[in-house]
Amino acid sequence: MNEIIMDYAGKDIKRFFNLDNSVYREGAIPPKYKEMLGLVASTVLKCDDCIEYHMVRCKEEGVTDEEMVETLGIALIVGGSITIPHLRSAFELWDKMNEED
Repeated sequence: MNEIIMDYAGKDIKRFFNLDNSVYREGAIPPKYKEMLGLVASTVLKCDDCIEYHMVRCKEEGVTDEEMVETLGIALIVGGSITIPHLRSAFELWDKMNEED
């Protein structure tokens, strides 16, 4: 879908997407942990598309099952019980990705 956006995007949209990509690059905080942070924020904000994106990126960055449990535990504490449906979906996706490994 991002390709479609970029087909129409003006300078401002392209700048925002570039900024989004750059904050997840290697830096003082490794990309693995940045993706975990993004997952927490996305869960708290209840954005299913964002949760899925960060779950996939976490898998690609080598997040372990134990790290994922702790990450989603933080999301639950910060976001409260309203995030539980999103945690269900996240763990379902994590199981699916684990089966594919």
